[in-house]
Amino acid sequence: MTTRRTFLAAAAAVPALVAAAPGTAPGGSGTTGAIGATGATTPGAAGTAPPGSRLANPAHLRFLLDTVPLPAVDAHTTYRIAEEPAALAPWTYADADGGTFRRVGGGTLDPATGHWSQGAYNADDIARAAVVLLRDWKAASDGESREQAYQLLRTLTYLQDDSGPHAGRVVLWQQPDGVLNPSAEPVELPDPSNSAESYWLARTVWALGEGYAAFAADDPAFAQFLLDRLHLAIGALEQESLSRYGRRVRSDGVPLPEWLIARGADATAEAVLGLVAAVRVLPRDRQLSRALDRYAEGIAAMGTTDTRPWPFGAVLPWTGSLGFWHAWGAAAPEALAAAGALRGRRDWRRAALADAGTFTPLVLATGGPFNAWTPAPGEAQIAYGAHGRVASALAAADAGGGEGLRVLGGLAAGWFFGANPAGVPVYDPATGVTFDGVETDGRVNRNSGAESTIHGLLAMQLLDARPDVAAVARSITGPVAHDGLRVLDAEAARLGAGCEVVRPAEGAWTGEGNLVGGGYVRVPPGSTVEFDVPGAGAGAGAEERAGAGTRTAGAWALPLVWRTAVPAGRARWEVVGGPRLGRTENGGTGPAGLTEADGSLVPQLLDRPLPDAGRPGGVPAGGVVTVRCTNEGGGDLRLDALLLRPAVATARWSTTAGTDAVLHAGSTARATSAPALAAGSGAAYLPDGRVDRRVAVASPDASVPVPAGGFTITR
Repeated sequence: MTTRRTFLAAAAAVPALVAAAPGTAPGGSGTTGAIGATGATTPGAAGTAPPGSRLANPAHLRFLLDTVPLPAVDAHTTYRIAEEPAALAPWTYADADGGTFRRVGGGTLDPATGHWSQGAYNADDIARAAVVLLRDWKAASDGESREQAYQLLRTLTYLQDDSGPHAGRVVLWQQPDGVLNPSAEPVELPDPSNSAESYWLARTVWALGEGYAAFAADDPAFAQFLLDRLHLAIGALEQESLSRYGRRVRSDGVPLPEWLIARGADATAEAVLGLVAAVRVLPRDRQLSRALDRYAEGIAAMGTTDTRPWPFGAVLPWTGSLGFWHAWGAAAPEALAAAGALRGRRDWRRAALADAGTFTPLVLATGGPFNAWTPAPGEAQIAYGAHGRVASALAAADAGGGEGLRVLGGLAAGWFFGANPAGVPVYDPATGVTFDGVETDGRVNRNSGAESTIHGLLAMQLLDARPDVAAVARSITGPVAHDGLRVLDAEAARLGAGCEVVRPAEGAWTGEGNLVGGGYVRVPPGSTVEFDVPGAGAGAGAEERAGAGTRTAGAWALPLVWRTAVPAGRARWEVVGGPRLGRTENGGTGPAGLTEADGSLVPQLLDRPLPDAGRPGGVPAGGVVTVRCTNEGGGDLRLDALLLRPAVATARWSTTAGTDAVLHAGSTARATSAPALAAGSGAAYLPDGRVDRRVAVASPDASVPVPAGGFTITR
């Protein structure tokens, strides 16, 4: 694993093509370089599960598992190591090979030693695979899953230091012969991987918590061993992140919590999932309860109360940037919902509901679970992000949200069955294979490594437990159209006198986000930039209005400015021949604090939306709105782009019945209505998923209500 800084600097300018071998990502595990094979294969052809059968099929995950020796070394031992000197671990990757798969390690293979520059197995995937098989055991009474979960937990605890200066922390990589590789190539931070808290330590807490809860009544001796190791892990965290509990640091003008694991709500959330499982069984364990409460408080501090500005209700995953969201943060609302329900904290549940009920509809209307919004959405779509949207919606529903969140979870889960840029299923219930991703242009990475397999199965387990949600997901066969967040690059706008396009030598990555198009426009004081925005006239047809980018009347504009730390004046925004929209700051963020660089790249919401056609100050039907930005002075303006969020965003999918599932997501401050786009029945939902009113739509041209900030679903 790399740090976020290393990964994002490498991937800043151009998203990696999913046709290549999977690469390192925040929260992921390693990069495949030269590929070697173990010679093992498994069927990879698509199949169809019998109607009514379980969707979660662990067959491919079982194929990834291999026996790993556990050699005796200082500070590394495990449960019954003398009696059982070997256990199980999943290979990190599985490359498609003519209808079969080859199990592959991370990095380059040394044929002489059989070692990989990273390793064959990693703690991240071992921990998450254990969670999958623990849940499979409990859901299906599957003895094989129980045994495999037991063996995975033995390997995971072997990777954890049980004594010495790094006690409680975890080595990330392990070779096929069981040898640990604390310092992988390329270098990953922390280095050595057990020298500080990390993603893999957080995921170890997740697996140990769920493992203890599962084995507490079944095998008390093993459960006690897992509990002891969980306390050891929390003890290590108490020396680092938890020792900073309560400290907030003003970062780019915003106070951020300093006590998140590896500085992220993303890593911390996965630890909280394990703590919730353990505390349910041991409510009087003070150490675990204290860690749960403090970490959940830190995650909630990364949430938002106003869902109209950036990040649109999402829980930000990383204190390193205020303008960066990635799919590895998708567990945050799930963890907040679970912790809030367990501990009776309404504020935690509110943050989860905002993420699930506001950000998820916008994600779907923007084209699906892109891996990162930096802050413009981009990169491939992967199972990790898709599962996160499903899990957050359903966890929020379980924590007090309304039925609309269950339907929303089903629509999000449609990604696995064809509601993705490729329009094809990426999960096969007959084999348990989940493909490694779908590129923005629809290319499919047909490899199926551990992470994709694990998160595909986690999503399927959620569906198996909720047949009504599964029915929604399985009915969706492909995307039709979507109209969500749009991005207008300032470099393509009409530039006034003295403006110049600047492309930083270091590339698109600013240290905290990606510049749209790889550069920005420097606007000197007094100069202007004009954006031509297509209008949505009253005479436009329903089908045209459903197309991407046509519903801009009433849209909210969010200029994307690369602000400086020091004050640099303001810019005025207005519609040419129409109303003023508001102002944005050129600088003045203040000290970086916990963020990675001075200044920030964060969308700034203007005060007024774009005008509606036919209204005073509006535009003619089918016309163009010209939005002008004027730098009022005080310093240069670094203008990157103009983001447009429709007042009513839409997404449509084809279904097995030949009809459309239609989602309308509202960003308006008051209730409104929108063309139905397809006949059917459904409901208008408040942002928390509660029903506002039922709807029955006779024709695609009929109007349906959209509650303020809520969403409407017709099927």
